[in-house]
Amino acid sequence: MKLEPFDPSRLVKLAREQWPEEPWLAEALARCTAGEPESRAYIHFVDPNSPAWEFETTMMLTDRKKGDIVVDVLSGHRVGGVEFQRYL
Repeated sequence: MKLEPFDPSRLVKLAREQWPEEPWLAEALARCTAGEPESRAYIHFVDPNSPAWEFETTMMLTDRKKGDIVVDVLSGHRVGGVEFQRYL
């Protein structure tokens, strides 16, 4: 993967506000400091072609400026990537 710097601070804030009962989500997003953009709308934090990509579920965040954000959650409460719905 060709990683580029990523600032997860806005996503961490949203996760704390919108998913307070799931503190692991904000913690997992805070670790997403570099990723590989797939498109304008999606950034990978884990290579989707690797064995580490063990998809579990998606969680939704809503940002007034950026719209809905889909978080791909992998096993072990890891974030595989995020999709910014506004840019689709």
